[in-house]
Amino acid sequence: MRRERAQRVHQTPPQIPAQVFGRRLRNEAPQTIDEIRRGSNDPGLDAFRRNTDEAVVSADAYRRTGLVPARRHRQRTAQGTPLAPSTSTAASRRALRGWMIVLPVDALSLMLPIPFHQTYTRALIVLSLLAVSLLAAGGFYRPRLLLSILDDLPGLLGRLLVASALVASVVALRHERPSIDGFFRVSVGMTALLLAGRAVTTGAIRFGRRHGLVTHRCIIAGTGTVAEELGHVLRRYPAYGLQVIGFVDAKHRPSGAATSPRIGDLDDLRPVIAASAADVLLIADPDSTEGRFVDLLREVMGRIDDILVVPRMHQFQTQTGFSDHIGGIPIMRIRPPKLSGWRWMLKRTVDVIVSACALVLLSPIFAICAVAVRIESGPGVLFRQQRVGRDHKLFNMLKFRSLRPANEIESQTTWSVAKDRRVGPVGRVLRRTSLDELPQLWNILRGDMTLIGPRPERPYFVERFTAEHQLYRWRHRVPAGLTGLAQVSGLRGDTPISDRARFDNYYIENWSIWLDVKIVLRTLREVFVPHGG
Repeated sequence: MRRERAQRVHQTPPQIPAQVFGRRLRNEAPQTIDEIRRGSNDPGLDAFRRNTDEAVVSADAYRRTGLVPARRHRQRTAQGTPLAPSTSTAASRRALRGWMIVLPVDALSLMLPIPFHQTYTRALIVLSLLAVSLLAAGGFYRPRLLLSILDDLPGLLGRLLVASALVASVVALRHERPSIDGFFRVSVGMTALLLAGRAVTTGAIRFGRRHGLVTHRCIIAGTGTVAEELGHVLRRYPAYGLQVIGFVDAKHRPSGAATSPRIGDLDDLRPVIAASAADVLLIADPDSTEGRFVDLLREVMGRIDDILVVPRMHQFQTQTGFSDHIGGIPIMRIRPPKLSGWRWMLKRTVDVIVSACALVLLSPIFAICAVAVRIESGPGVLFRQQRVGRDHKLFNMLKFRSLRPANEIESQTTWSVAKDRRVGPVGRVLRRTSLDELPQLWNILRGDMTLIGPRPERPYFVERFTAEHQLYRWRHRVPAGLTGLAQVSGLRGDTPISDRARFDNYYIENWSIWLDVKIVLRTLREVFVPHGG
């Protein structure tokens, strides 16, 4: 009985057909999925079933990601590391970040002298807050692979000196010379405490990495010489904080990395990341064209925390603000766009508040525009048109009507009406001043659109431009906007679609609250100094 059970545990898993990426496996091989359902109650397979709704996992990737049915054992790598850890363990390790330790200790170190020097209480509080802000702006709380207080020392001292000088200037205007001398002595003590705190946190993070308390599960893209070297270094030095769970590369490329198994192909990158609970992707030397691999990266950017890249000419030193490396191999960090979280919630809150207030405050202008359109071209002042929004969802966009199309086909397939003779004087004024776009504030309030984002387009043109321009389909990762970076950069009306798509994707992949503020300011300039459209 035990021998039969062991044979069932270690038998070869069912072969899952690998079809074109993005097709649903349930529709392709329902019998195979049903067999898997009946064959095991392993929780790892539950994760696999969920992932098959999004993409197809190849048989090779499925066999090596640790999702093999087993009652008592989980598949392990050559280092004895489980490929599919428990959800609670993986989540707790991913939740631990270095800044969660460093930032509180920095703040505590700076504020520790305040109770003992009540003469400078307010000045020291301001100095502490200003110093932490300068350190955060300088990137001293960002993730780092190589931890060295000596590397950080010049930047730490420079920012503390700037903060001390700024606060001391204000103190000098309000107090006598002895007070300034005393303030500088206290600030020197705060600097020493900060450096001591940094030494403690650096040591604590290193200890946590070495003993597996703070680790991040990493997939290496590539199976060449560089990937193999990285695998060996990360296995030998756990202080980097990366736990390699496997490699992915092109199907036809042989695997030369023996430190960890090959867990899938490049085309399976998204489902492999989801199934293995990886939160770091290290791009070494994958066998893929640049355009193809960029598309793969865009597919996984919202599903992974960190993306690390080995530069093409990694043998030479790169001049960057923070040098990072793994065993002497330079590493660059790509910041995945944060299209969720508290910043995105703040963006949506601003959308609701601004659109609601604008609908009320601009109601007289709405009324004037509506009356003018009614007088010029008759009833039906609002024009409704189907547009494509986030994740290719359709919605009805509102505008003040500047002309009446002959039929629905003309409405959906005519690219521009800027030079159409049917556009009357009122329509030309509305289009030139962008007042015809004001009803879209209602779309923003409803959640169909956002204030800042790529402009929405009609389904007919979305399908056409997606087939003609490689970047166009990626602009639908965020909600459509009332205005956007492409529009304030002069790409309105009859301008190249490739340029618009490039600007839209730049906005998405570099989004920040400040970028939205800049676009709003430039939009206001366009409204008050119109250039036509």
